[in-house]
Amino acid sequence: MRARSLFSAVAVAAGALLASATMATAAPAPTADGDMGTMIVGGTNASQVYPFMVSLQSTSGSHFCGASLVKANWVVTAKHCVQGSSAASIRTRIGTTNRTSGGTTTGASRIITHPSADLALVQLNTSVSQAPIAISTASGPVGTATRIIGWGQTCPVRGACGAPVTLQELNTSIVADSRCSGIAAASEICTNNTGGNKGACYGDSGGPQVKSVSGRWELIGATSRSGGGANCAQAPSIYVDVAYYRSWVSSNVGGL
Repeated sequence: MRARSLFSAVAVAAGALLASATMATAAPAPTADGDMGTMIVGGTNASQVYPFMVSLQSTSGSHFCGASLVKANWVVTAKHCVQGSSAASIRTRIGTTNRTSGGTTTGASRIITHPSADLALVQLNTSVSQAPIAISTASGPVGTATRIIGWGQTCPVRGACGAPVTLQELNTSIVADSRCSGIAAASEICTNNTGGNKGACYGDSGGPQVKSVSGRWELIGATSRSGGGANCAQAPSIYVDVAYYRSWVSSNVGGL
């Protein structure tokens, strides 16, 4: 675990970019093109198929958030993506770079939300054949190279552009907690906005932050909210430290 000051409680900052005051207690509102969810500003088309990448969708097929497959029938996402929603209202598309086709589609049977962190588990109504991603034992120190992945808006101002169909990726890194406003330092990750004009945006929420360990991807974070600024990519982003909550995830999914 990287050295950080400890907060007495984990809280989702009110009014933050990726999870606004209303989005923190309900599913995000649709963007101009009918999709919901955060995306990546300044990213590129995915360089590979990530079998663990999940698009959370409405029953009509509209993408609203990202998630990560951590077991054959369980995914990890942000709490604000699913809080107030029923499992029956959620569909998933797993293991494709196209949010409208390919991969495996499923429904959901159960939602478990963390009592304090912006973190949730969604149980699928069937197991899938895609390979889950391992949750890392630790997110890593400042300077750790990471990658964020997602679908959604690719310009910094809400509603100013549509969401791409093709999955986007962006190489990033862990930076000092002091660069993220309102971070719960022990249990969240401050993630660089790569030169001030690239980074997570509206709806990337719940999607994975990963790092490469011995040639394979490990999950360390789930997109939560902005670390500052009224528009995307003006400041680093805050990710829930999924590695920090690894034991909570394991205890709820029946082991990892």
